[in-house]
Amino acid sequence: MISYCCAHSRSAGRLFSWVARRCRKRFSKKGFERCQQQLMSGLARAGFSGATVLDIGCGVGHLHQSLLERGADSAVGIDLAPKMLVEARAWAADRGLSGRTQYVEGNFMELADAVVPADVTLLDKVVCCYPDADGLVHKSLAITRRVYGLIYPRQRWLTRFGAAAGGLFLWLIRSDFRPYIHDPGQIETWIIAEGFQKCFEDQTAIWLTQAYIRP
Repeated sequence: MISYCCAHSRSAGRLFSWVARRCRKRFSKKGFERCQQQLMSGLARAGFSGATVLDIGCGVGHLHQSLLERGADSAVGIDLAPKMLVEARAWAADRGLSGRTQYVEGNFMELADAVVPADVTLLDKVVCCYPDADGLVHKSLAITRRVYGLIYPRQRWLTRFGAAAGGLFLWLIRSDFRPYIHDPGQIETWIIAEGFQKCFEDQTAIWLTQAYIRP
């Protein structure tokens, strides 16, 4: 019998694989979304020169590959969607970054104990993909040496409505994947309790972008 967590993960992998090519084409044409521009600014403030990067839910790889082009040393990308990783590997090859990147397919929560700690950890729109935000945040913080950057939904009526509408659509197409809106105050409390200090915060109508650094 497949547990809900496994069903959720498999559905997420299928869903994001379906949009993988579109994600790469979108970034090739338009570049970073506004919230991702904010994250890059936060990471620049925290510092990533010579850093090892762990990108959880890396998608097609544009965030960590851009960090490599701007001074980071190497990166590991983890994603549930196999086709996202196909695009990430191809893009790394196109940008001459294959030797500095490694990609792992699977659920981070199941892989975390085997993941090598990194200087910088990224979670771009990943917290909202997990029902267990507590577990995700604490497992990812445990293998972060210095900088922790994340983008996740603000807790307001617009995001709650969007999550509910998205959940209804996914139910109608018989997908087990669901988006989640977690409490930003609780997330910040968890991060600070692990010895990190917030060095950057910005937002859009939907997304909250934060960067933390371990002093």
